[in-house]
Amino acid sequence: MPPATAIELRDIGVTAGSTPILRGVDLVVAGGEIVGLFGANGAGKTTLLRLIATLIRPSDGNGTVLGADLAGEERYDVRPRIGMIGHTPGLYPELTLGENLRFAARVAGTPDGGVEASLDAVGLLGAIDRQAGASSHGMQRRAEFAKELMIDRELLLLDEPHSALDQDAVELVNGLVGKIAANGGAAILVSHDRDRVTAVADRSVDLIDGSLQ
Repeated sequence: MPPATAIELRDIGVTAGSTPILRGVDLVVAGGEIVGLFGANGAGKTTLLRLIATLIRPSDGNGTVLGADLAGEERYDVRPRIGMIGHTPGLYPELTLGENLRFAARVAGTPDGGVEASLDAVGLLGAIDRQAGASSHGMQRRAEFAKELMIDRELLLLDEPHSALDQDAVELVNGLVGKIAANGGAAILVSHDRDRVTAVADRSVDLIDGSLQ
């Protein structure tokens, strides 16, 4: 079962060299909650997602994600429970779409029997043997969402989730986010499209110059 509190950040700061990227960030996200995150380019949104994904440590403050201390070794243990989709699809271009999903399933310790069903759900079953590098950007993003359908996540972090997607795919994304929340998980959606995100989010926050408002 996902924890009652998925994310708890207290006075978090992240510094790159001598440059502060995040300052005094406080954020609590409950299990079952969908949060929209907005901000201008360079405000620190991607850095905040990477922090929550346990890919970087805080320079200041303290926090937990799925019960794991962001500064502790246990953060490695929760990574398979976190799904993150960024601006650039995280697929291996030399592998087919199907091979990418099978590999992701093995890494997550999930049976790969759901590969065909997941690709079918996003309209890509006919492209299962197509190389990812030869697929369009929209197809690659659909394949990433197929991966998240296949793997049981407790926290989903999406950076511009509706970009390069048609309306059917947008509804697919919203359905995936809603499914995770309904199962007690949580989601954060970073976007410039406030209307689309607020339609599915429970609440929204703004990141301005590295601080949440």
